[in-house]
Amino acid sequence: MRAMLCHAFEGPDALALGDAPSPVAAADEVVIAVDSAAVNFMDLLMTQGGYQLRPDLPYVPGTDAAGTVVAVGPEVAGFSPGDRVVGTGWYGAFAERMAIKHWRCTTVPDEVDLKTASTVAQGYLTAWYSLVEQANLQPGETLFVTGAAGGVGLATVDVGRMLGARVIAGIGDDAKAEIVRRYGASEVINLRTEDLRSRIKALTDGAGVDVCFEMLGGDTFMTMGRLMAWNGRLMPIGFVAGEIPSLPMNLPLLKNYAVVGAFVGAWNDRCPEDSSAAQQKVVDLVAEGRLTPHVDRVLPLAEAAEAMRMVADREVQGRVVLEVAGS
Repeated sequence: MRAMLCHAFEGPDALALGDAPSPVAAADEVVIAVDSAAVNFMDLLMTQGGYQLRPDLPYVPGTDAAGTVVAVGPEVAGFSPGDRVVGTGWYGAFAERMAIKHWRCTTVPDEVDLKTASTVAQGYLTAWYSLVEQANLQPGETLFVTGAAGGVGLATVDVGRMLGARVIAGIGDDAKAEIVRRYGASEVINLRTEDLRSRIKALTDGAGVDVCFEMLGGDTFMTMGRLMAWNGRLMPIGFVAGEIPSLPMNLPLLKNYAVVGAFVGAWNDRCPEDSSAAQQKVVDLVAEGRLTPHVDRVLPLAEAAEAMRMVADREVQGRVVLEVAGS
């Protein structure tokens, strides 16, 4: 089958279009004919060798794909050939076929096109798991999201809005302010040109934020460690800035706030029934129009390296999607 292959842990430059063996469904797997695959920061990080998982080389990158079921394993119930689905795995999406564990696969209603569906499994499920399952975000609470215009960040703004939170969006470019406001942010902070501490204090009358969805790490995380509200939830989601911070534990003690992780990939495999139900819930909310994933642009599979460079350079608002079928 045609696939994008990563030949070395050297980032997008190590990607090349080639042939790979077509996957065969294991007992607990679904194999789909891939229509579209979303490009995530995790995909980029894995090609650079910076992720905790290193597949054997060469491998097919890509976590999230939407398409049509072509085969199911003997232990799989609820899926049949011809079903429209979206699924997520650790890698394998940038190819004509992808094998997915059945609990990581979700039926896509007819109201949702497959390119939009491909953006849901990682980004929106991370947002849902973080805000609903882990933080128990309540209507009227203040949510601060860093990296708010990216794929996961914009999904979190969207979910936070739907849940009735007051959303503050942290961005790195004023050109991204319009989209985060459109998705539900009531206030926007440019983290490169504005002082985060003074802005959060001003926007919250000194009380701090109830929930911080923090993807940058480094100084931003440390600053937010001092800007949490009483009984808040500080959520380390990623470390895009490169530095994994060490938080002085007197800070959560003094404000009685919690530091809450949200690694959705581990949740998928440790709690398959819960994560599967949540993913179906999110897809249904998209079908109802209550959540609206943003596809920044669609590129052919052959341009996967360029798509990853766009992600690395922070050029993407929402998700860039690869068109696999017919490209």
